[in-house]
Amino acid sequence: MLNTDVIETAPPTPRITYRAGFARDAADQAEVFYHAVMQGAATHYGVNERHAWAGVLPREASAWAARQALYTTLVASCDGRCVGFLELDIAAKRIETLYVWPSLAGRGIGTTLLIHAERLLLEQGAARVEIEASAVLYERLLRRGFKNLGEQWVERSGERLKRYRLVKELNAVET
Repeated sequence: MLNTDVIETAPPTPRITYRAGFARDAADQAEVFYHAVMQGAATHYGVNERHAWAGVLPREASAWAARQALYTTLVASCDGRCVGFLELDIAAKRIETLYVWPSLAGRGIGTTLLIHAERLLLEQGAARVEIEASAVLYERLLRRGFKNLGEQWVERSGERLKRYRLVKELNAVET
C-alpha cells in the first residue's frame, strides 16, 4: 500500500523560452547583468573587481534599452521575465555580452543563447564568431569549441580585470 503522506515531489522546473529582446526586457537585463557580475562571478573575481565591472553600465533600464538599438539582443525568458541574455553584433561577428541569472547558471541557458546566436551568424554568412569572455565563461566556451587567442587585461574604475579573447569557427552541424 502506498502512503501518500510521505511522497515528495520535485519542485517544478521553470519553463525557459528564447526570443528576441524587447524594450520591456531592459530593466530585467540590468538586474541580470548586475547579479551575474556581483554573485555569479564571485568565485573568479574579488569584490572590488566585481564592483568596478558592475559599474560599467548603469543599473537602469534606459541604458539597456539603448543597447538594444546597437546590438541584436537574444533573451531567455521565464514567466515573461528576462533571466538571461546575449547581445550580438552581427556585422562584427561578435558576441558583446552573455549573462544569466546566477541561480539559473549551469542549466544550459547560456549555451542555448549561444546556439541561437551562432545560427543567426551562419544565416548571415559568417564563418566565425568572436567574444571577449570573463574567467567565468572561459572554460565553458572552450568546451563549446571556442579557441583561446590570448589573455587580455581591461581597466575598469582603477581595477584590472582578466578576460580572454576567443574565437570559434562556425559550422552548421555543430549548432
